[in-house]
Amino acid sequence: MQELTHYINGAHVKGQSGRFADVMNPATGEVQARVPLANAEELAEAVEAAKAAQVGWAATNPQRRARVLMKFVDLLNRDMKKLAEALSREHGKTLPDAAGDVQRGLEVVEYCIGAPQMLKGEFTDAAGPGIDMYSMRQPLGVTAGITPFNFPAMIPMWMFAPAIACGNAFILKPSERDPSVPLMLAELMEEAGLPKGVLQVVNGDKEAVDAILYHPEIQSIGFVGSTPIAEYIYGTGCSQGKRVQCFGGAKNHMIVMPDADMDQAADALVGAGYGAAGERCMAISVAVPVGDKTADRLIEKLVPRIEKLKVGPYTAGDDVDYGPVVTAAAKANIERLVQTGIDQGAKLVVDGRDFKLQGYENGYFVGAHLFDHATPDMDIYKTEIFGPVLTTVRAQTYEEALKLAMDHEYGNGTAIFTRDGDTARDFANRVNVGMVGINVPIPVPLAYHTFGGWKKSVFGDLNQHGPDAFKFYTRTKTVTSRWPSGIKDGGEFSIPVME
Repeated sequence: MQELTHYINGAHVKGQSGRFADVMNPATGEVQARVPLANAEELAEAVEAAKAAQVGWAATNPQRRARVLMKFVDLLNRDMKKLAEALSREHGKTLPDAAGDVQRGLEVVEYCIGAPQMLKGEFTDAAGPGIDMYSMRQPLGVTAGITPFNFPAMIPMWMFAPAIACGNAFILKPSERDPSVPLMLAELMEEAGLPKGVLQVVNGDKEAVDAILYHPEIQSIGFVGSTPIAEYIYGTGCSQGKRVQCFGGAKNHMIVMPDADMDQAADALVGAGYGAAGERCMAISVAVPVGDKTADRLIEKLVPRIEKLKVGPYTAGDDVDYGPVVTAAAKANIERLVQTGIDQGAKLVVDGRDFKLQGYENGYFVGAHLFDHATPDMDIYKTEIFGPVLTTVRAQTYEEALKLAMDHEYGNGTAIFTRDGDTARDFANRVNVGMVGINVPIPVPLAYHTFGGWKKSVFGDLNQHGPDAFKFYTRTKTVTSRWPSGIKDGGEFSIPVME
């Protein structure tokens, strides 16, 4: 059995804690590797290497740092197939989904190649008599990121690419469920010319997370995961004087107006609700048709599409719509919530409970489910299921549909499908959700805009990637400069007085 490592100071390092986690193959339920779980001492070793490497890296001009990222993009494209296969093997998502995972991370790296432009400061000539003022954006030092299982390539790159472009060192603590791709990314960054120690991978569980939170040399922490853990990391990290951004859970609504193109809406819901087995924080998990006639038409369109979905292992290639969920525990939780929905009175229109895949009976496959006539007090509506389950809540008016999205505790993403521009504009302006799609089901912004939700989906005041990333990973220093003309002749020099 393969035994994975940490990646510290440019070398693969065996775990020293004596603790390991199993890395499963979700399609078969078999253990395929073991990953070490770091203790505080191992994390401290990585921090010391990062601290030493960061000084020289920060002194490297932004253009040369950008050239490393340019080379890294070339290497990502070269190894795309290898990265996608490794990702699928541990996560379970299909190869096209896995390649998309890498691609969306790559796009953020491409954006970060523009670091020289993003890091420019401001200059004011003659702010006072003989006085100039200018600002600089300077790196924080040693930074860290704690990333989830569902995007083991994209989210690490969303964090370490801007951090490194800004001149920081970065320590990545990936999910212990699928750690191979993060290790591969660290190797590729060094192949691209990144100095040893600037990017390191320390695998672990809560012990490693707490070591990151309490280490005094780590200046900032990024996190993506569930809301309860996001709250813990944000509160603890801030109490330790660190800059922290945490992204938590989601329950994304898609409002379907009576004038919507029902075929377009149904196709969008199937892709957004069941792609990647629903294990996406931007998945549409609640459909809100406005009016019973709209709801009936939508359900009529959805049922045959959902029943045709093909579920299987990534090795089946393009003949699969989605694969298994990540663990046996995740599967059990989805099945529990489906039963709760039935018990609480929702109508299960498409029932995937009896789904079995011949030859993969021990895999973590979950059939597609569709609920209708759910209500906001039901657990399947309130809870982020993170599985192939779409819940329909009927609204009688546009205002009622809007209120559903606005009243939910999560505010990650939402969408509206309509042909009416005034309705779409009103929805985009009023809804208290961070990312809005108009006839777009998964409104994930491109790399040059920022990604982030509202309400209990986010903790912190700056979003991921885009311009916010360069703000998060730097501090502003403002310099007031005066060169008195008489000083060369022995004139007296004093603290400048602004006039």
